[in-house]
Amino acid sequence: MATNKKMSPTTPVQFLKGVGPYIAQLLEKKSVYTAWDVLFYLPIKYIDRRKLYTIKELPIEKKQSFIAKIKSFNVKTLRNRGRRLLEIKVTDGTGTATISFFQFNEGYLRKKFPIDSQVLFFGDVRYYSGSKTIAHPEMEIWEEQFIEEGDLSSADQKESFKKIYPFYSLTEGLYQKTIRSIIEKNLEDLLTAVEEESRSVRDSGQVQISLTQAFRYIHQPPEDADLDLLSLRVSAYHQRIIYDEFFYLQLGLLSKRYREAQNQTFLIVNEQKLYRKALGTLPFELTGDQKTAIEEIKNDLSSSRPMNRMLQGDVGSGKTMVAFLTALFAIESGFQVAFMVPTEILASQHFKNLLPYEESIGIRVELLTGSTSTKNRNRILTDLEQGNVDILIGTHALITPDVHFRDLGYIIIDEQHRFGVMQRAKLKNKTKFKDGEYSPHVLAMTATPIPRSLSMCVYGDLDLGIIKEMPKGRKPIKTKVFREKQRNKMYELIELQIQKGRQAYFVYPLVEESEKLDLKDATLMHQKLADVFKDFKVGLLHGKMKAAEKEAIMGRFKQGEIHVLVSTTVVEVGVDVPNSTVMVIEHAERFGLSQLHQLRGRVGRGSANSFCFLMAGYAQSEESRFRLKVMEDTNDGFVIAEEDLNLRGPGEFLGTKQSGMPDFRLAQIVRDSKLLKVAKTRAQEILRLDPELENSENSLMKKIMLERWGKRLDLSLV
Repeated sequence: MATNKKMSPTTPVQFLKGVGPYIAQLLEKKSVYTAWDVLFYLPIKYIDRRKLYTIKELPIEKKQSFIAKIKSFNVKTLRNRGRRLLEIKVTDGTGTATISFFQFNEGYLRKKFPIDSQVLFFGDVRYYSGSKTIAHPEMEIWEEQFIEEGDLSSADQKESFKKIYPFYSLTEGLYQKTIRSIIEKNLEDLLTAVEEESRSVRDSGQVQISLTQAFRYIHQPPEDADLDLLSLRVSAYHQRIIYDEFFYLQLGLLSKRYREAQNQTFLIVNEQKLYRKALGTLPFELTGDQKTAIEEIKNDLSSSRPMNRMLQGDVGSGKTMVAFLTALFAIESGFQVAFMVPTEILASQHFKNLLPYEESIGIRVELLTGSTSTKNRNRILTDLEQGNVDILIGTHALITPDVHFRDLGYIIIDEQHRFGVMQRAKLKNKTKFKDGEYSPHVLAMTATPIPRSLSMCVYGDLDLGIIKEMPKGRKPIKTKVFREKQRNKMYELIELQIQKGRQAYFVYPLVEESEKLDLKDATLMHQKLADVFKDFKVGLLHGKMKAAEKEAIMGRFKQGEIHVLVSTTVVEVGVDVPNSTVMVIEHAERFGLSQLHQLRGRVGRGSANSFCFLMAGYAQSEESRFRLKVMEDTNDGFVIAEEDLNLRGPGEFLGTKQSGMPDFRLAQIVRDSKLLKVAKTRAQEILRLDPELENSENSLMKKIMLERWGKRLDLSLV
């Protein structure tokens, strides 16, 4: 049901012409809720109807359009390959053609395109077995009057027919004709609601494409449009919209960074006595990258603006030591340090690793998790509020309302993408002083290397530091893929390692057996592996265990009492047992690249040769085979991260819900990385002249930025 009110970007979709409540419900299944969403409901492909042929006239080896009736369906089995082939015979009165599918849902095709239905086909025409054949064409029910005996004069002469027709993604109950009609009836009104600021694009002296031109061109391509560029979504008109998405995100991130730089903070400048004392107790020398990272952080802490830094480092590169040593700068200046990590196992490990420094350099470290007893918790919280605790290590327990610091000045967040935006904000809000609020210094860390293009979108408000250099003596982990028939050979190799006094992990995707998934599970395989390695101690660790039980198992493994640890992915993050030299990942084809790399990083932390054995099932996709090959070929986490991003996309790569990954309508970070850099440069140019976007000429730009990204980026005060 339409309304006479002026269209705005937030107008509910049901009030657009030709929509109404029922169609609106169907559109919501495609995430189309508003007028703005309709504009971004862009075609996924196009059908070329500028020239319509009869079957008799169809040129070979070109993409062409023709209309014909469905006459028969026939499924064949190909002898030499054992694959099934669906052949659909079609005719238009001038001849017969074959439509073929090698991957198909016969029931769906029969239902959607029944016998004698009139269909518009578009695809590559080939000559095969005496017939013009089109494999996997675009198909659409042709709802106008059928053209008998190939008489195309009535259709071919219609200007309304001779077009490039957009093809939209649908859901059950929605039809191409419906979507095209909605776009046609509303497009001009929708375009009047588009707000754009031409200054967002640098004036290059060339004619610029406006957003309204871009949307019109993509939804209603002119007759001379380049079909290939449109279908690949790489036309200049697509790029204009992609640029717009990137520009306002970058403007928001950089504005947030400027705003936070104006906050009050604590200058941390001292003689670094604690730092030098700790350095003197280290049994190893820091790497060049660690020294660089420490210097960068030291400079940040001594500046007048709050540090907001992301430290990226591959597994085992020494990020935690950098975090601890720089925390000593804050402690010597009289401030407390919060060290938040995602799991109790990791929190406990960090706590035990730092305990030896309590006496040697004279600091106090405490551990606070959900498993901390009430008595210990009360003692820790009292001492914390009185300023008697220097470093508090913990999980989400650190952000509960009853945790009060006296002088919190430095926050370290390990594997920060595992925490939500609000959780990180709650910890920052623990810093409050009687003479006003101060922003603490924040160091976020991740062992998942983030490709540069993705960093610009997700962490554009942070300074970035990278540790790529591994500690001296570390050897590359040798990775090999095993098949089920090679299992006994793998067991023999592992037993040789255990006989040398080494230890091994076996990681499984499930805790217990599942009726729905034919996968090995940790609980059952623990029993089987106890028989395989009967002369050695085999332990079991999984997330369903109580914290004390997990702590005891990890303690025994670290002490060497357990030789083989059977586990779920609970060991993925941060667990450090230098004597373990073998990581076995069962059903490796089911894990993503980054997770495989994280698990592999649990070994290779000592000077001995280490191995990662990837046990792969027989049912593998081409993509899973590629992932396993990448793991065999490289130990470089940044190479692996790039490949993982290409395979999975940014949302899945980071975990969109936790990471705050922006929801782009059209932009793709990997494909469009060059446009992303151009957009960031332009945003920097504008903010350099007007950091708070206060000038009247930037008022519309600021309005658009806040409407699109204000809530997501917490820009309410910008």
